[in-house]
Amino acid sequence: MVSNIVTRSLERMRNIISWGGKSQAQLEARDLDRLREQMRECAEGTGGEVSTRQRAARLAHTYLELDDDARHAFLRMIALEFGPDPARVAEAHATYQAKVGSPEQWDAEARLRGAMRSRRIRILTQFNAIPAGVKFLVDLRADLLRFLKDDPELKALDRELEARLNAWFDVGFLELRRITWESPAALLEKLVQYEAVHEIRSWTDLKNRLDTDRRCYAFFHPRMPLEPLIFVEVALVDDLADNVQKLLDEMAPVADNARANTAIFYSISNTQVGLRGVSFGNFLLKRVVDDLKRDLPGLKQFATLSPIPRLKDWVRAHPDALAEAFTDADWKKLAPLGLDGPEAPGFETLLDDTAPWLETPGLATALAAPLTRLAARYLCHAKSRGAPFDPVARFHLGNGARIERLNWMGDTAAKGLAQSFGLMVNYLYDPDSIEANVEAYVAEGTIATSGPIKRLAKQ
Repeated sequence: MVSNIVTRSLERMRNIISWGGKSQAQLEARDLDRLREQMRECAEGTGGEVSTRQRAARLAHTYLELDDDARHAFLRMIALEFGPDPARVAEAHATYQAKVGSPEQWDAEARLRGAMRSRRIRILTQFNAIPAGVKFLVDLRADLLRFLKDDPELKALDRELEARLNAWFDVGFLELRRITWESPAALLEKLVQYEAVHEIRSWTDLKNRLDTDRRCYAFFHPRMPLEPLIFVEVALVDDLADNVQKLLDEMAPVADNARANTAIFYSISNTQVGLRGVSFGNFLLKRVVDDLKRDLPGLKQFATLSPIPRLKDWVRAHPDALAEAFTDADWKKLAPLGLDGPEAPGFETLLDDTAPWLETPGLATALAAPLTRLAARYLCHAKSRGAPFDPVARFHLGNGARIERLNWMGDTAAKGLAQSFGLMVNYLYDPDSIEANVEAYVAEGTIATSGPIKRLAKQ
């Protein structure tokens, strides 16, 4: 009954709540009061645990039945009407200041902390107590992040929810599990759905990625047992991999794990948008390396075969960088192929997503040197707010890897060509250097690179 009334009420809220239409006060006070009362009861948590869970479940049910505009209105009500009471905070702060240095100081401090505790947190905590409540909150934050782009007044609610999720998803609570072909079908379907780097095209493709010369690991939360939070796909090979199509070839023979000396992390996918800002990817890789070393002691090298997803975006924003990557020697090689300088017809097509330059025999080979040089400069020097511009580079460099090698035509799929001219990069995780690399990166912004990459970036 309450759910239906609130649903009808919020249907009338659409497009009106205080970001450009009529004011909230013009809506029917009775319906708004019902929703507000539901939230207030959740915030106060009166009536015992069973009643509290029932109220939270009703409120969650209300939210799930709303359309996008009404969900936005729902979240605005929590954000704007259930923060700390300014008068109570001011009074508690004045009392604390008066008690500093006295025996009552610590009691006053506790009261100040209590006054600062937002009622928004109490509502969110009640959701956590219901069945599937953790997943509900993760999905709710995914909605919140979408609305936040155009509604900055939701920021306080987002910060509080992010802080709660960081506590609830602390790596100490997470379980590392290996996913195999024998895992539940529902979980395998999640891998297909969530794979964000290299699309899983079929069940045959998925089975190949879970074969005996492959590994797949994921972090799980005990309250979301069939929802991987982040997963990594690993290939066991005998050297650094340089081409993802070869790595994923379903017709390639299964490799002998006894001969493998290298573990290649070729896909890392975060699955829950609502957990943005909750970092556990670095812990995943460390745990996976430990697991692999224990099971396969012949592995001596741990590296990635990674995309360079923002390379072309950066070049489009810095067009001079493309031309500057070409030397006189490069132009001499390219001249017979119809590309004798940056003013030549067709030069601008290098940035086309369709990569038409692949159609000219010999042109891709001649472009290898300048475009690889461009990628090295990008990875080593392109910055955003003091950190590497490329998000994949930020992740691996921040976890202690070094840029080891660039691979021309490492990804010839449409996505790889559109993002980075088909280039891929190996980040190497050397256990003896990881901590030093992290310290230098955090303290000074130092990017660890191999000698060849360093030389390329200086050319």
